[in-house]
Amino acid sequence: MLAWLSDCFWQERLWFPEGLGWKDLQDRDGRVYAKVEDLWVVIPLALGFLIVRQIFERTVAIPLASLLGVRDRIRPRAGHNPTLETYYCNTTIHPTQSSVENLSKVTGCSVRHIQRWFRRRRNQDRPSLLKKFREASWRFTFYLVAFIAGLAALIDKPWLYDFKEMWKGFPTLTLLPSQYWYYMLELAFYTSLLISVASDVKRKDFKEQIVHHVATITLISFSWCVNYIRAGTLIMLIHDASDYLLESAKMLNYAGWKNTCNCIFIIFAAIFIVTRLVIFPFWIMYCTWVYPVTLYPPFFGYYFFNGLLLVLQFLHIFWAILIVRMAIKFITNNEIVEDERSDREETDESGDEDEKDGENCKVKKNGPVLNGHPVLNNNHHKAE
Repeated sequence: MLAWLSDCFWQERLWFPEGLGWKDLQDRDGRVYAKVEDLWVVIPLALGFLIVRQIFERTVAIPLASLLGVRDRIRPRAGHNPTLETYYCNTTIHPTQSSVENLSKVTGCSVRHIQRWFRRRRNQDRPSLLKKFREASWRFTFYLVAFIAGLAALIDKPWLYDFKEMWKGFPTLTLLPSQYWYYMLELAFYTSLLISVASDVKRKDFKEQIVHHVATITLISFSWCVNYIRAGTLIMLIHDASDYLLESAKMLNYAGWKNTCNCIFIIFAAIFIVTRLVIFPFWIMYCTWVYPVTLYPPFFGYYFFNGLLLVLQFLHIFWAILIVRMAIKFITNNEIVEDERSDREETDESGDEDEKDGENCKVKKNGPVLNGHPVLNNNHHKAE
């Protein structure tokens, strides 16, 4: 059954134009071509990235954060209250007004105290500034190195200047060592991001990030298998062109370098719009969607490849809207750039009255009412 499914999946008529197939990608006459089995190397490389990331964050990111003056804000802890904690974990972290009033009756705490408790509890679940800085510095380092390496690998290639060259001689396009490592490292990096997504800072576009990572991994893997190598390297270079600027702006924002952060963000926004909303759809996708049909009749692989590119383009538009909103806010009001995807920390409007009120709370446990008082409680993390 598995052999039959494999034969059906890898049918040449699905992935190649008529008259072409896997036989055209057999190594011969000293020429080497991309092969499906090459992708197995991505697994150890992705695990290697996870290990290197941990070392990098401890030995480079944390000292750099200290040098730039990144300091975690001291957050007041929510008092120990089993009833409220159970409601927070099992029901919702944002109770309605009626729910707050019911909890007030159950616990014996005032409505104001319960609202304050939930604010503090939500803040405890938000990631620390240092954690966000460490992640941004890791991504900044990779994206910058990847962009420089990709540019170096493509600077002397004709398809960088004439996108139609990406199909010249297809599918018998010789694989170069620089293309091999560029592909494998990019694919391994995005695979490592997908593995670590559960422990990384979660933003409001968490689902979109998952879709992006899956689409990117599928796109890179597919383009490798069917030797769309030239198109793949151009697409990766386009994406790497702006990402390192965004991560550097985040780092400076966490460090409190307002003016520098805003300047870099505006540069990032301009490059993002040019590369993702102009070059990518009107040049790259033109040469993958319109131009190929002048050479070959459309086939399944053609539609599959361009379908993945459309998914990325929809995500580009989604993120461009967020970026433009932030840029307009900065330009018109001269405000500091803040990530629209971030779950902002809530202010703690506590005072002496709140503290006294907390000391008088009652906690119902198994029927009887017991006297309780707030105790500092340890908890953990949520969004950027």
